[in-house]
Amino acid sequence: MPIDPDAPRFARQRVLPGLGADGQRRLAGAHVVVLGAGGLGSAVIPVLAAAGVGRLTLVDDDVVEPTNLHRQTLHHDADVGRAKVDSAKDAAALLAPDAVVRGVRARFDEGNADELLADADLVVDGTDDILTRYVADAAAARAGIPLVWGSAARFSGQVGVSWEARGVGYRDLFPEPPADAGLSCEIDGILPSVCTVTGGLMSGEALKLLTDLGDPLLGRVAVYDALTGRTREIAYARASDAAGPASADAGPPARPATPAEVEPAALAAELRSDAPPLLLDVREPWEADLVAIAGSTLIPLHELGARTLELDPEASVVVYCHLGVRSRMAAEHLLASGFADVRNLAGGIDAWALAVDPGLARY
Repeated sequence: MPIDPDAPRFARQRVLPGLGADGQRRLAGAHVVVLGAGGLGSAVIPVLAAAGVGRLTLVDDDVVEPTNLHRQTLHHDADVGRAKVDSAKDAAALLAPDAVVRGVRARFDEGNADELLADADLVVDGTDDILTRYVADAAAARAGIPLVWGSAARFSGQVGVSWEARGVGYRDLFPEPPADAGLSCEIDGILPSVCTVTGGLMSGEALKLLTDLGDPLLGRVAVYDALTGRTREIAYARASDAAGPASADAGPPARPATPAEVEPAALAAELRSDAPPLLLDVREPWEADLVAIAGSTLIPLHELGARTLELDPEASVVVYCHLGVRSRMAAEHLLASGFADVRNLAGGIDAWALAVDPGLARY
C-alpha cells in the first residue's frame, strides 16, 4: 500500500512550522532519483526513506567492497560483493516498507539520463563524480527539476542546488569540467563523518525543495570543514544577473569567462623570473597560517568583491586556493571586473606542494 502521510511515524515532521500535513503529503507523492549509493548516498537515502518520500529510484553501478564499509553505512560485511543498489534498496525498505524503492544497477550517463528522470520531482547526485554531475545538471535542466549535489573528500564537503528553471545551473558555478578528477577517497582518504554531515545537508535540501520549505541553496555553496567544525558559504550567479535583467531578445545568458590555468612547475619558473606575477591567495586566514606560497597576498574569497580595488587590474595575477576550486571562482570574478591577465593555479597549493615544494604541509 502507498505511504500514509497521516501515519504516526511522521508526527514529529507534521508539527514543523511550514511543513505540516500538506508538506507530508507532498513527500508521500514525490519521486526522487538518488545517484550513488556510496558514502553520500548512505546518508541521503535513509533520511529520504524515513521522512516519507513515496518513490525512490537508486542508481549505482558499483559493488560493495571492504574499503567502503567505514563510511558507506547502508552496507554491511555480509553485503561485500553485492551490488550497492541491492543492499541500499534493502536498507531503505526496512525504514520505509510502504515506499516504492527501485534499484537500477547502471552508471548514470547521457544514454539513460532522460529516461531515469522522466517522471522525477528531484534528483540528488551523491556520486561525487564531476563528469556525472555535469550530465545530471543537463538532464535535470531538460526535465525542469532541481538537482541537489554534494562532494566530500578528506576533511571537507560541499553542497549546492542547481535548478535551471530558477536561473541557476551547475555550469554557472563551474562552466567547464576540470582537467582532472580532483581528490578521491581511494587516494586521499575520507573522514566518515564528512560523508554523514555532507549527506545530511543534501537530504535537508531535498526535503526543503519537495515541501517548499525554507531557503534552498540556489546560487550558494555550503562548505563544511571537519578539522575546524566551521561552515561557510560561497555565493555565485549567472553572469548576466550582475548586469540586471536581460532583454527578451538578448539570447542565452553569457557564461563567466573561463580563466587560463598555470601548472605549478611553470608558475615556479615565473616566480624566479624578473617579472613575477602577483600571487593572490583566496583561502581563509587559518589555512594561510598552516601553509602558504611565499609572497602571496591574502584576500579570502568571500571578501574579494569588496576588496577588488586593492589589486592592480594591469598586473599579471595568479590566484590559488587549496585545490583550485575557490581560486577559479575568484579568477572569474577578476576577469569579469576588467582584469586582463588572470590565471588559476591548477590543483591549488596542494598540487604545488606535491610538484614544487614537498616540504610544505598538506591538509
